[in-house]
Amino acid sequence: FFFQTDVEICLIDGSCKSPIERFCNGNNMIYILQKARRNEEGDPMEDSHPDDAVYASELLPRESTGPVALSVRRAKQLISLYAMVQNPNMTHLEKSELVVLPPLWIRCDGSDPEHTCWLGAEPLKAGNKITGITFYMVTCDGPTADKTCFAKLEELKKEHKMKHHSSVVTTKGFAQYELIRAAAIEDTIVESESNVYLDITWNTVDKVLEIPPLISAATLNIALESGDPRSPVYQLYRELQFLLALAEGLKTGVTEWPEPLESESAVDLVREFLTDLKKRLDGYCVSGNNNEAEKIKCDTAAVDRSIKSIFSERGDLDFAEQLWCKMRSVSSYQELVECFTLILKSLENGEIQPWIHQGSSSLLSKLIQQSYHGKIEVVSLSGITPIQMLLEIGLDKMKKDYVSFFIVRSRSCLLFQDYFISTSVDLQEQVHRVQKLHHMLEIMVNCTVLLQFKHENLLPLTQICMKYYKENALNEKHVFQLPIRLALVKKFYQNDHPEIWKVDVSSGHGPKEVKTTWQVSTNPPVEHMTANNTGLFSDSTVNGSSEERMYFITVTKCSQVHFT
Repeated sequence: FFFQTDVEICLIDGSCKSPIERFCNGNNMIYILQKARRNEEGDPMEDSHPDDAVYASELLPRESTGPVALSVRRAKQLISLYAMVQNPNMTHLEKSELVVLPPLWIRCDGSDPEHTCWLGAEPLKAGNKITGITFYMVTCDGPTADKTCFAKLEELKKEHKMKHHSSVVTTKGFAQYELIRAAAIEDTIVESESNVYLDITWNTVDKVLEIPPLISAATLNIALESGDPRSPVYQLYRELQFLLALAEGLKTGVTEWPEPLESESAVDLVREFLTDLKKRLDGYCVSGNNNEAEKIKCDTAAVDRSIKSIFSERGDLDFAEQLWCKMRSVSSYQELVECFTLILKSLENGEIQPWIHQGSSSLLSKLIQQSYHGKIEVVSLSGITPIQMLLEIGLDKMKKDYVSFFIVRSRSCLLFQDYFISTSVDLQEQVHRVQKLHHMLEIMVNCTVLLQFKHENLLPLTQICMKYYKENALNEKHVFQLPIRLALVKKFYQNDHPEIWKVDVSSGHGPKEVKTTWQVSTNPPVEHMTANNTGLFSDSTVNGSSEERMYFITVTKCSQVHFT
């Protein structure tokens, strides 16, 4: 909602990502104040700086989609109003009842000498009674690679003691490293849109930008999206996309056939396969494992031979699963019908008596079982029936693929196996759960390839992923968090620069605790201020070198005012 026409107020609860989580945490609900955008489609600079409109248009997009900050002067006025309303001593305001408001944070434009980007205020409480307010000020400079601009730890501690009249202070460190960029295979950097970050916290900091000690607490933050062509399971990903196309066609009646996975037509592959089976009158079928395994390839420039073997075709493919491997290159409805016509004709004539796994509920499996007794029911290959038949055998095959990896190859206990491979739900839901299995597989394989995880690391990660996906829908942007011993990943970060490094200098206890935070980060710490649209951010380097890591410098300070 709006206040006095120029201020936009947002109430953010605990279910949303907080824009001030880097500077303050622990609150379920906060107010965010920012400048009201009067004209969403216009240039926000036109009203205030008409003479600069042409120059600004060269630097900024025509439309401003992000939040807009208030002037520091206006922010201080609003903070004062908030504090006055919360002060029980302000009896002249004739408040009927004092209500404890959520913390207030205001976006600032950095127009003051300190380059303030946030001002905040949070009530201090004793039960339901307000005893005071904690004020916060966040300032930001940079980016710069000039380390002479960085604070000295002893100076931070001395300043904190003087400001808060403290004799004893404690320090706590935090560092975040990006591991995907740091991980290399055969001296080749593996780039990805996905993120794997390592968060490290430790007590007692000795100097600014120190490397975290190995006794620090560490957490991996893993957010991986499927579909990287260099992934060892990319072929399986393409197979899943074909399955999803069938599921969508079954739901909408319109199938968009993806690019075939094989160069040879599906009809020719099926015909050759059936001809080979006809020569084996005893019904035994060769799995064709070697040929299929050869097709699961990955980028040899980035992944070595041992990695190729992480996920290869199973050796126990039954007749229906081998048919899926032939028919996953189907490129039209007509070709699909022609394939099933060949298959049903061979079954009806008793030319083949193929072997299938027990427990399959697909229509094709039922027809094969009927063929053992010399007669099968008539199936009309029209409408959605052929698509559903192919979808069913694809689901059966891919479920077994994932189970094989999680139980056999990774030796992980499939805690929620029944949930992920259940046939008691409809086909669309089964497909959705297979998507979840694939996303988990991508995470496990990437951690095995990039971070060289062993069984003891994969097992807890598998449990975390499965617990999440039993309770939530597919979300490839979800960040999975895995506590880990720092020594296991030290080689990926010890020679690298952190993305974020910060130190908290604090004193006092409980509600009287006060903190000073000094932080550097490679990305702008606030979304409403960037290097392109404000004058406070510079673009400096050391001696003209672009090899030095560029950092934004952020300082968060607080002070307390007590009403009683």
